[in-house]
Amino acid sequence: MYSRKIKAGVFLIEGLNALSTTYYFYFIYYYMQEQFQFGKLQNLILAATLGALYMVFSLLGGKIGQKKGYFQTLRLGFLIMAVATLCGAWAGSITLHLILFVTSLIGMAFTLPVLEAMTSEGETPESLPRMVGIYNVVWAGLGAVAYFSGGWVMELWGRKGIFLVPGVIHLFQFFLASKFHRLSKQETTTHIRPAVSSRSAKAESDPETAAVFQKLAWIANPFAYLAINTVVAVMPSLAKDLGLTAARAGVICSIWLFMRTAAFLLLWWWPAWHYKFRWLILGYLSMVASFILILVGPNLGILIVAQIFFGLAIGLMYYSSLYYSMDASDTKGEHGGLHEAVIGAGSCAGPAISAAAIQFFPLNPNLSTWAASGLLVVGLVGILTIQMQSRRVAKTG
Repeated sequence: MYSRKIKAGVFLIEGLNALSTTYYFYFIYYYMQEQFQFGKLQNLILAATLGALYMVFSLLGGKIGQKKGYFQTLRLGFLIMAVATLCGAWAGSITLHLILFVTSLIGMAFTLPVLEAMTSEGETPESLPRMVGIYNVVWAGLGAVAYFSGGWVMELWGRKGIFLVPGVIHLFQFFLASKFHRLSKQETTTHIRPAVSSRSAKAESDPETAAVFQKLAWIANPFAYLAINTVVAVMPSLAKDLGLTAARAGVICSIWLFMRTAAFLLLWWWPAWHYKFRWLILGYLSMVASFILILVGPNLGILIVAQIFFGLAIGLMYYSSLYYSMDASDTKGEHGGLHEAVIGAGSCAGPAISAAAIQFFPLNPNLSTWAASGLLVVGLVGILTIQMQSRRVAKTG
């Protein structure tokens, strides 16, 4: 079990990871639009490709972290991301940029599942909600700050800023991971503390209910990321249509990220939502409605209001998935990898279906939105089906 000092270091590393990866992976779409004239279609294809690759490599990252050690895996991931992002500042061709995007994504896949696992490793059912709450607030808050300020970084430091700033941060993360790894070894040598499984004490819910909600959340969260990555990929086009500069776009289009952080704070301090189906389904319905409004809303006012509800709903979907995954599992690294792989699946599906709609039906500009929305409805049907099946089993049992 990690000491609270080591856990604090994990949260510091996690926050820097959110800052750096948001700068890079959210603003590459603006970069590709300005540098290589990518439109909505090209950015959606890029988002779908990155999502598919992340689905594969996050599973690998979780397994490696579980078998080879968390800190070793973190250091590898940070080193890969540092090299890839710094090289991107001097890359000249689309092909080289795409290679570096994929390389950095592989590095990220070695960090997020491990950080999630380290946060929950050794926690009891009583302490787990608090640790997951801290984890969510830290990454969401600094991710929101990154998107808010990313446009200013591009305007003040040039396009290279979205490569140089993350690259330097990744190098610092590598240093921090090495430092805290040494501290953890010293603690183990001087004072061995037995690890406590998060299932060693009484779970918050019975195993059957916990398993059902884990399935529900694993459906809801990839569809949430289906919506997120579709929105992120088309934001540069939306900003261009509204006449927003990169700096103004970062400020206005980061509203949903700050609302997601607010949702994490609320859900952290108010545990009454745990294992309550009505909150999950209400959040999902709000997510679908606000997603549609963001993409088809005709003006800035609708975009702002829709983002408020979108961020709150997305926060509930993600928090549910991570909490239920960790509350119902013992192998934290592998479940962290599975959690991230599910995110990758959703991150691929939304942009992919939207890109296909644009490619094959170019005369209907809103069809891509309705195609992605149709997938969200499929997720809604899946959630309702699992819930009804679980109720029937409970009644017959």
